[in-house]
Amino acid sequence: MKTASRFAVVALAAMLPFAGPGQKGPPKPEPTYRNIAYGPHPENRLDFWQAETAGPAPLVIFIHGGGFRNGSKRAINARIFRRLLAAGIHMASVEYRFVQVKPLPAAHEDCKRALQFLRSKAAEWKIDPQRIGAFGGSAGAQLAMWLAFHDDMAEPDSPDPIARQSTRLAAVASISGQTTMDMTWWFRHVPGYDRPHRDPQELYGTTDPEKIRRIVADISALELASPDDPPIFMTYRMAPGDPVPSDPRRARGWKVHHVVFGVELKKKLDAMGVEADLRYPGAKSRYASVVDFFLAKLSP
Repeated sequence: MKTASRFAVVALAAMLPFAGPGQKGPPKPEPTYRNIAYGPHPENRLDFWQAETAGPAPLVIFIHGGGFRNGSKRAINARIFRRLLAAGIHMASVEYRFVQVKPLPAAHEDCKRALQFLRSKAAEWKIDPQRIGAFGGSAGAQLAMWLAFHDDMAEPDSPDPIARQSTRLAAVASISGQTTMDMTWWFRHVPGYDRPHRDPQELYGTTDPEKIRRIVADISALELASPDDPPIFMTYRMAPGDPVPSDPRRARGWKVHHVVFGVELKKKLDAMGVEADLRYPGAKSRYASVVDFFLAKLSP
Protein backbone atom coordinates (compact mmCIF):
# COMPACT_ATOMS: atom_id res chain seq x y z
CA MET A 1 0.00 0.00 0.00
CA LYS A 2 1.20 3.48 -0.79
CA THR A 3 1.67 6.12 1.89
CA ALA A 4 0.34 9.65 2.08
CA SER A 5 2.72 12.63 1.94
CA ARG A 6 4.74 13.47 5.03
CA PHE A 7 2.71 16.43 6.24
CA ALA A 8 -0.73 14.95 5.60
CA VAL A 9 -3.61 16.17 7.73
CA VAL A 10 -7.29 15.31 7.43
CA ALA A 11 -10.02 17.93 7.23
CA LEU A 12 -13.52 16.51 7.34
CA ALA A 13 -16.68 18.56 7.57
CA ALA A 14 -20.00 17.93 9.19
CA MET A 15 -22.18 17.86 6.11
CA LEU A 16 -25.01 15.35 6.34
CA PRO A 17 -26.59 14.49 2.98
CA PHE A 18 -29.28 12.55 4.77
CA ALA A 19 -32.48 13.87 6.20
CA GLY A 20 -32.44 14.76 9.87
CA PRO A 21 -35.11 15.37 12.50
CA GLY A 22 -37.07 17.72 10.23
CA GLN A 23 -37.31 15.15 7.48
CA LYS A 24 -40.64 14.90 5.68
CA GLY A 25 -42.23 11.65 4.64
CA PRO A 26 -43.06 8.37 6.39
CA PRO A 27 -41.09 7.59 9.55
CA LYS A 28 -38.89 4.55 9.92
CA PRO A 29 -40.37 1.51 11.65
CA GLU A 30 -39.15 0.59 15.09
CA PRO A 31 -35.91 -1.43 14.98
CA THR A 32 -36.00 -5.12 15.67
CA TYR A 33 -33.11 -4.56 18.08
CA ARG A 34 -32.35 -1.08 19.46
CA ASN A 35 -29.16 0.28 21.03
CA ILE A 36 -27.38 -3.05 21.00
CA ALA A 37 -23.85 -2.87 22.40
CA TYR A 38 -21.29 -4.07 19.86
CA GLY A 39 -18.21 -3.04 21.85
CA PRO A 40 -17.02 -1.94 25.28
CA HIS A 41 -17.53 1.83 24.95
CA PRO A 42 -20.80 3.64 25.75
CA GLU A 43 -20.92 4.98 22.16
CA ASN A 44 -20.62 1.47 20.69
CA ARG A 45 -24.31 1.04 19.92
CA LEU A 46 -26.28 0.00 16.86
CA ASP A 47 -29.87 -0.48 15.72
CA PHE A 48 -30.88 -3.42 13.54
CA TRP A 49 -34.00 -3.85 11.41
CA GLN A 50 -34.75 -7.36 10.21
CA ALA A 51 -36.39 -7.67 6.80
CA GLU A 52 -39.22 -10.12 6.31
CA THR A 53 -37.35 -13.02 4.78
CA ALA A 54 -37.50 -16.79 5.12
CA GLY A 55 -33.76 -17.36 4.90
CA PRO A 56 -30.48 -15.47 5.07
CA ALA A 57 -30.70 -12.04 3.45
CA PRO A 58 -28.28 -9.22 2.61
CA LEU A 59 -27.47 -6.45 5.07
CA VAL A 60 -26.75 -2.77 4.44
CA ILE A 61 -25.05 -0.79 7.20
CA PHE A 62 -25.57 2.97 7.47
CA ILE A 63 -22.72 5.05 8.97
CA HIS A 64 -23.73 8.61 9.77
CA GLY A 65 -21.69 11.70 8.94
CA GLY A 66 -20.95 14.75 11.02
CA GLY A 67 -17.24 15.51 10.70
CA PHE A 68 -16.39 12.85 13.31
CA ARG A 69 -17.67 15.17 16.06
CA ASN A 70 -21.46 15.02 15.78
CA GLY A 71 -24.29 13.19 14.02
CA SER A 72 -26.50 10.26 14.93
CA LYS A 73 -27.49 6.80 13.78
CA ARG A 74 -31.03 8.20 13.57
CA ALA A 75 -30.04 10.35 10.59
CA ILE A 76 -30.58 7.67 7.94
CA ASN A 77 -32.94 8.73 5.15
CA ALA A 78 -36.28 7.00 5.70
CA ARG A 79 -36.97 6.57 1.99
CA ILE A 80 -33.67 4.76 1.39
CA PHE A 81 -34.30 2.72 4.50
CA ARG A 82 -37.84 1.66 3.58
CA ARG A 83 -36.99 0.74 -0.02
CA LEU A 84 -34.12 -1.53 1.00
CA LEU A 85 -36.10 -3.14 3.81
CA ALA A 86 -39.06 -3.75 1.48
CA ALA A 87 -36.67 -5.43 -0.98
CA GLY A 88 -35.70 -7.99 1.64
CA ILE A 89 -32.45 -6.35 2.77
CA HIS A 90 -31.75 -6.03 6.48
CA MET A 91 -30.64 -2.62 7.75
CA ALA A 92 -28.33 -1.50 10.54
CA SER A 93 -27.24 1.93 11.73
CA VAL A 94 -24.26 2.47 14.00
CA GLU A 95 -22.90 5.00 16.47
CA TYR A 96 -19.17 5.46 17.01
CA ARG A 97 -16.86 7.49 19.21
CA PHE A 98 -16.40 11.13 18.25
CA VAL A 99 -12.99 12.79 18.31
CA GLN A 100 -13.98 14.63 21.49
CA VAL A 101 -14.04 11.22 23.18
CA LYS A 102 -11.04 9.68 21.44
CA PRO A 103 -9.20 10.91 18.30
CA LEU A 104 -9.02 9.08 15.01
CA PRO A 105 -8.78 6.29 14.14
CA ALA A 106 -11.06 5.35 17.06
CA ALA A 107 -14.15 5.92 14.88
CA HIS A 108 -12.72 3.56 12.28
CA GLU A 109 -11.97 0.89 14.86
CA ASP A 110 -15.54 1.18 16.15
CA CYS A 111 -17.06 0.73 12.69
CA LYS A 112 -14.82 -2.27 12.11
CA ARG A 113 -16.07 -3.78 15.36
CA ALA A 114 -19.69 -3.05 14.45
CA LEU A 115 -19.30 -4.85 11.11
CA GLN A 116 -17.66 -7.84 12.79
CA PHE A 117 -20.36 -7.94 15.46
CA LEU A 118 -23.12 -7.94 12.84
CA ARG A 119 -21.37 -10.69 10.90
CA SER A 120 -21.11 -12.73 14.11
CA LYS A 121 -24.92 -12.51 14.34
CA ALA A 122 -25.41 -13.97 10.86
CA ALA A 123 -27.14 -17.18 11.93
CA GLU A 124 -29.23 -15.61 14.70
CA TRP A 125 -30.37 -12.56 12.71
CA LYS A 126 -30.66 -14.29 9.29
CA ILE A 127 -27.83 -12.27 7.71
CA ASP A 128 -26.01 -13.56 4.63
CA PRO A 129 -22.39 -12.85 5.66
CA GLN A 130 -21.28 -12.78 2.02
CA ARG A 131 -23.71 -10.01 1.07
CA ILE A 132 -23.00 -7.08 3.38
CA GLY A 133 -22.74 -3.51 2.11
CA ALA A 134 -22.22 -0.13 3.77
CA PHE A 135 -22.89 3.51 2.95
CA GLY A 136 -22.81 6.97 4.47
CA GLY A 137 -22.24 10.63 3.75
CA SER A 138 -19.15 12.76 4.35
CA ALA A 139 -17.39 11.29 7.40
CA GLY A 140 -19.75 8.32 7.22
CA ALA A 141 -18.76 7.77 3.60
CA GLN A 142 -15.10 7.93 4.56
CA LEU A 143 -15.65 5.28 7.23
CA ALA A 144 -17.61 3.04 4.85
CA MET A 145 -14.90 3.33 2.17
CA TRP A 146 -12.25 2.46 4.74
CA LEU A 147 -14.04 -0.79 5.51
CA ALA A 148 -14.43 -1.53 1.79
CA PHE A 149 -10.87 -0.85 0.69
CA HIS A 150 -8.80 -1.93 3.67
CA ASP A 151 -7.34 -5.43 3.66
CA ASP A 152 -9.32 -7.87 5.77
CA MET A 153 -8.76 -6.99 9.43
CA ALA A 154 -10.01 -10.30 10.86
CA GLU A 155 -7.81 -11.82 13.57
CA PRO A 156 -8.16 -15.58 13.05
CA ASP A 157 -6.24 -16.49 16.20
CA SER A 158 -7.99 -14.04 18.52
CA PRO A 159 -9.68 -15.43 21.63
CA ASP A 160 -12.49 -12.98 20.89
CA PRO A 161 -14.93 -14.63 18.43
CA ILE A 162 -16.08 -11.23 17.13
CA ALA A 163 -12.53 -10.17 16.28
CA ARG A 164 -12.18 -13.35 14.21
CA GLN A 165 -14.91 -12.17 11.83
CA SER A 166 -14.07 -10.76 8.39
CA THR A 167 -14.26 -7.00 7.75
CA ARG A 168 -14.70 -7.25 3.98
CA LEU A 169 -17.74 -5.76 2.23
CA ALA A 170 -19.54 -6.87 -0.91
CA ALA A 171 -20.44 -3.30 -1.97
CA VAL A 172 -20.03 0.27 -0.75
CA ALA A 173 -21.76 3.57 -1.53
CA SER A 174 -20.34 7.00 -0.78
CA ILE A 175 -22.23 10.30 -0.68
CA SER A 176 -20.03 13.42 -0.75
CA GLY A 177 -17.16 11.34 0.57
CA GLN A 178 -13.50 12.27 1.01
CA THR A 179 -11.44 9.56 -0.70
CA THR A 180 -8.14 10.79 0.68
CA MET A 181 -7.15 12.39 3.96
CA ASP A 182 -3.90 13.82 2.64
CA MET A 183 -4.10 17.59 3.13
CA THR A 184 -1.41 18.31 0.58
CA TRP A 185 -3.56 16.44 -1.97
CA TRP A 186 -6.51 18.65 -1.03
CA PHE A 187 -4.41 21.77 -1.68
CA ARG A 188 -3.39 20.46 -5.12
CA HIS A 189 -6.72 19.11 -6.32
CA VAL A 190 -9.70 20.77 -4.60
CA PRO A 191 -10.68 24.10 -6.25
CA GLY A 192 -10.29 27.02 -3.87
CA TYR A 193 -9.08 24.92 -0.94
CA ASP A 194 -6.06 26.81 0.41
CA ARG A 195 -6.12 26.43 4.20
CA PRO A 196 -6.96 23.72 6.73
CA HIS A 197 -10.32 24.09 8.42
CA ARG A 198 -9.82 21.47 11.13
CA ASP A 199 -7.27 21.23 13.92
CA PRO A 200 -5.08 18.10 13.63
CA GLN A 201 -4.81 17.97 17.41
CA GLU A 202 -8.58 17.60 17.63
CA LEU A 203 -8.73 14.92 14.97
CA TYR A 204 -5.65 12.87 15.82
CA GLY A 205 -4.66 13.86 19.33
CA THR A 206 -1.27 14.91 17.97
CA THR A 207 0.42 17.41 15.67
CA ASP A 208 3.36 15.11 14.96
CA PRO A 209 3.55 14.93 11.13
CA GLU A 210 4.90 11.39 11.12
CA LYS A 211 2.17 10.04 13.42
CA ILE A 212 -0.48 11.80 11.32
CA ARG A 213 1.06 10.46 8.13
CA ARG A 214 0.77 6.88 9.38
CA ILE A 215 -2.88 7.31 10.35
CA VAL A 216 -3.73 9.04 7.08
CA ALA A 217 -2.07 6.30 5.04
CA ASP A 218 -4.19 3.66 6.75
CA ILE A 219 -7.60 5.35 6.42
CA SER A 220 -7.54 6.84 2.89
CA ALA A 221 -9.37 5.01 0.11
CA LEU A 222 -7.00 6.39 -2.54
CA GLU A 223 -4.10 4.85 -0.65
CA LEU A 224 -5.80 1.56 0.18
CA ALA A 225 -7.45 0.73 -3.16
CA SER A 226 -6.46 -2.61 -4.71
CA PRO A 227 -7.79 -4.87 -7.51
CA ASP A 228 -9.70 -7.15 -5.12
CA ASP A 229 -11.90 -4.34 -3.76
CA PRO A 230 -15.73 -4.37 -3.98
CA PRO A 231 -17.75 -2.16 -6.36
CA ILE A 232 -18.46 1.40 -5.28
CA PHE A 233 -21.17 3.92 -6.15
CA MET A 234 -20.25 7.56 -5.47
CA THR A 235 -22.49 10.62 -5.62
CA TYR A 236 -21.60 14.32 -5.38
CA ARG A 237 -23.64 17.50 -5.61
CA MET A 238 -21.48 19.43 -8.07
CA ALA A 239 -19.89 18.81 -11.47
CA PRO A 240 -16.09 18.98 -11.85
CA GLY A 241 -16.17 22.35 -13.64
CA ASP A 242 -18.64 24.13 -11.36
CA PRO A 243 -17.37 27.41 -9.83
CA VAL A 244 -16.72 27.81 -6.12
CA PRO A 245 -19.84 29.31 -4.44
CA SER A 246 -19.52 32.97 -3.51
CA ASP A 247 -21.03 32.53 -0.05
CA PRO A 248 -18.15 31.63 2.33
CA ARG A 249 -20.15 29.21 4.46
CA ARG A 250 -21.53 27.36 1.46
CA ALA A 251 -18.10 27.38 -0.17
CA ARG A 252 -16.53 25.59 2.78
CA GLY A 253 -18.89 22.62 2.62
CA TRP A 254 -18.64 22.63 -1.18
CA LYS A 255 -14.85 22.32 -1.07
CA VAL A 256 -14.59 19.56 1.49
CA HIS A 257 -17.20 17.46 -0.35
CA HIS A 258 -15.92 18.16 -3.86
CA VAL A 259 -16.48 15.75 -6.72
CA VAL A 260 -12.73 15.65 -7.45
CA PHE A 261 -12.45 13.14 -4.59
CA GLY A 262 -14.65 10.75 -6.55
CA VAL A 263 -13.08 11.56 -9.91
CA GLU A 264 -9.61 10.60 -8.74
CA LEU A 265 -10.70 7.43 -6.98
CA LYS A 266 -12.63 6.35 -10.07
CA LYS A 267 -9.52 6.85 -12.22
CA LYS A 268 -7.52 4.60 -9.95
CA LEU A 269 -10.19 1.91 -9.67
CA ASP A 270 -10.88 1.95 -13.42
CA ALA A 271 -7.20 1.22 -14.03
CA MET A 272 -7.41 -1.73 -11.62
CA GLY A 273 -10.58 -3.13 -13.15
CA VAL A 274 -12.70 -2.41 -10.06
CA GLU A 275 -16.24 -1.21 -10.76
CA ALA A 276 -16.60 2.46 -9.76
CA ASP A 277 -19.72 4.37 -10.72
CA LEU A 278 -19.66 8.15 -10.25
CA ARG A 279 -22.83 10.24 -10.25
CA TYR A 280 -22.94 14.05 -10.27
CA PRO A 281 -25.05 16.69 -12.08
CA GLY A 282 -24.77 16.09 -15.82
CA ALA A 283 -22.89 12.79 -15.54
CA LYS A 284 -23.99 9.47 -16.97
CA SER A 285 -24.01 6.77 -14.33
CA ARG A 286 -25.07 3.15 -14.23
CA TYR A 287 -27.21 3.52 -11.10
CA ALA A 288 -29.86 6.12 -10.35
CA SER A 289 -29.52 5.93 -6.58
CA VAL A 290 -27.93 4.23 -3.60
CA VAL A 291 -30.94 1.91 -3.44
CA ASP A 292 -30.59 0.87 -7.10
CA PHE A 293 -26.90 0.15 -6.54
CA PHE A 294 -27.43 -2.07 -3.52
CA LEU A 295 -30.32 -3.89 -5.15
CA ALA A 296 -28.07 -4.67 -8.11
CA LYS A 297 -25.10 -5.78 -6.03
CA LEU A 298 -26.69 -7.54 -3.06
CA SER A 299 -29.94 -9.03 -4.33
CA PRO A 300 -29.86 -12.69 -5.44
